[in-house]
Amino acid sequence: MVFSLRGSREVRRLPLALLLLAAWAAASGQLHYSVPEEAKHGTFVGRVAQDLGLELAELVPRLFRVASRSRGDLLEVNLQNGILFVNSRIDREELCGRSAECGIHLEVMVDRPLQVFHVEVEVRDVNDNPPVFPMTVKTLRFSESRPLDSRFPLEGASDADIGVNALLSYKLSSSEFFFLDIQSNDELSQSLSLVLRKSLDREETAEVNLLLVATDGGKPELTGTVQILIRILDVNDNEPNFDQSVYKVQLLENIANGTLVVKLNASDADEGSNSEIVYALSNDVPSSIQAKFKIDSSSGEMRIIGQLDYEEKKSYEIQVIASDKGSPSMSGHCKISVKLVDVNDNTPEVLIKSLALPIREDAPLGTAIALISVSDRDSGANGQVTCTLTPHVPFKLVSTFKNYYSLVLDSALDRESVSAYELVVTARDGGSPPLWASASVSVEVADVNDNAPAFAQPEYTVFVKENNPPGCHIFTLSARDADAQENARVSYSLVERRVGERAVSSYVSVHAESGKVYALQPLDREELELLQFQVSARDAGFPPLGSNVTLQVFVLDENDNAPRLLLPPGAGGAGGALSELVPRSVGAGHVVAKVRAVDADAGYNAWLSYELQAAAGGARGAFRVALYTGEVSTTRALDEADAPRQRLLVLVKDHGEPALAATATVLLSLVESGQALKASSRASAGAAGAEAALLDVNVYLIVAICAVSSLLVLTLLLYTALRCSAPPAGGACGPAKPTLVCPSAAGSWSSSQQRRPRVCSGEGPPKADLMAFSPSLPQGPDTVEERQQRPESEHFGKELE
Repeated sequence: MVFSLRGSREVRRLPLALLLLAAWAAASGQLHYSVPEEAKHGTFVGRVAQDLGLELAELVPRLFRVASRSRGDLLEVNLQNGILFVNSRIDREELCGRSAECGIHLEVMVDRPLQVFHVEVEVRDVNDNPPVFPMTVKTLRFSESRPLDSRFPLEGASDADIGVNALLSYKLSSSEFFFLDIQSNDELSQSLSLVLRKSLDREETAEVNLLLVATDGGKPELTGTVQILIRILDVNDNEPNFDQSVYKVQLLENIANGTLVVKLNASDADEGSNSEIVYALSNDVPSSIQAKFKIDSSSGEMRIIGQLDYEEKKSYEIQVIASDKGSPSMSGHCKISVKLVDVNDNTPEVLIKSLALPIREDAPLGTAIALISVSDRDSGANGQVTCTLTPHVPFKLVSTFKNYYSLVLDSALDRESVSAYELVVTARDGGSPPLWASASVSVEVADVNDNAPAFAQPEYTVFVKENNPPGCHIFTLSARDADAQENARVSYSLVERRVGERAVSSYVSVHAESGKVYALQPLDREELELLQFQVSARDAGFPPLGSNVTLQVFVLDENDNAPRLLLPPGAGGAGGALSELVPRSVGAGHVVAKVRAVDADAGYNAWLSYELQAAAGGARGAFRVALYTGEVSTTRALDEADAPRQRLLVLVKDHGEPALAATATVLLSLVESGQALKASSRASAGAAGAEAALLDVNVYLIVAICAVSSLLVLTLLLYTALRCSAPPAGGACGPAKPTLVCPSAAGSWSSSQQRRPRVCSGEGPPKADLMAFSPSLPQGPDTVEERQQRPESEHFGKELE
């Protein structure tokens, strides 16, 4: 705390007790300094930055600033050394009037983070105003017949200073006729009266000149004077007398014009015109009072003629003269003391400043958003203001100092739930009825990257026909990010992994912006039936957030593989031929050979049928082939007319569109029964073992194929349920239909169900039927290895529209 002397002198050393007081005030968030009024520009007030614990180097970066609601240019802070100094002339009387307390309230604010400190600078009064009388020359009239000790009230001087500087003492020039009587009444005011000590004789002394000097209690003392001219009258023995020397009145400040203030009553002991009294305001009454009060000259009633305002002036002292109509006229005096009573006629004021907006949604609790000050010009309870905030918002008001509040964050924010708040701050006073005012604050919530992109499903299933063109669009992925702007800009990328010996990026690619998935090369179902990979969606926030989704690409079959014949070991001939010995004694319906074939495709494309073609030199009508099993049997009994060597051509074709086919040659040798018996006995042992092995293989294959088919049916049912609940993301190609196949020992069954996924090419109308066809299983140990090299999934197909 710094104290300054009068004039240009200032105290340069601080008492230890005052330094301790300043340190305590800074710790509590409020500093107190003092400065004398009329101090010169640059006068030291206090080390604000040091007392607040702020480093000098951070004043400019943290936007250190000082603000005051009124006369903010009086004090200033040097940002280089953090010293508060006088910037312009401070006139305490202009700033606070005659108020006992006078101070300048400063708000010291810094940003990053926002902090506010309150500084009270007391303005000390100096004796810079001399006492002033209402007039420089005052003329009085005294009747020569006035008795001794007669009193005549005098208007005292006024001093704009306060305290000791306004404590006045009076001295009257020496006179043999009069002396000055000073009486102190309530409120530290004084009543001055001239008292007659010696009888007057107009014939000897017609006028008396006096000088009244008023001296204040300041150091140095200042004085004011008034010249009193007393004229001695030779008429009218009695002056009017009031029944009270002082009339005390209390009025509400909102009293209406014309309201009676007081009715004066004065009497005169004379008779006739010398007792007729006329009431008037004293000539000493200022014009500002004359504009608010009016007295009726005959009745003595004083009424309100102007608007009273407690906040402007709290009390009035009015001198009234009652004069008779004698010649010369005599007068009596009284004083009316009017005190105003405050009413709640001023609405609170709300001022919002230093907004730190927008606020991040991850801002910690207690973050200051705005500084709010409220005020009310009324007094007492009428001027006591309470502040409230819109209910049900994540903010609260924290009182910092007197009528100052901070708007702070009270609970967590989520921009994705509420992106902006409209707050209303309401200030309400304690009057009856209370008055209130409000101010609005728009608080925008700034986005933080706290939401990762999200896909509608954790997994997507796509069906693509094999042999698709390179670069074909097969699917479009879309992830939504609940954040805003850059935090919501999503980019897609492929999560690299190995598919066998190759990277997944050699099969598919993902467009970074659109999320479209493309097949980079033709897919081969016989090589890769299911391609499963992950796509990552990542936003552009900092740090970026991301999520993955799994994409299952099922490759649908096309009829691109012709049937392949399965010939026993040692089968030779052109293109390979099946040779069998047939006894001539066999009857009709005897199976003489069996053509076996497989197709690498699936579904209809792998469903094989057998057809016997005409062959040169063959026995006409003696043999036939089963449509689906490939078994060659006799249609009649053989005879001697039939050629010993029969050559049959069997056409094997699938049910694809278009159908693909292969031709098998069957060479039959017709022999006698003895030769056939020897040949069959030699092969019986090997055939029995082969049949047993084939039976075991068939059982295992049937169980495996049925299990895989059941899994596929479950997958398709789940996919259908998902597609019913959400619209599918489209590919660039047309519909197809799936076919499920389950083989058995007697043949195979398949059923097709119409679906609606996106695939790479169109199909004809959907099929829904039940059919049986050859399981196309090999015979003999040599075909088991071939079967193990082919995936079990070749025996069922999937085609969806």
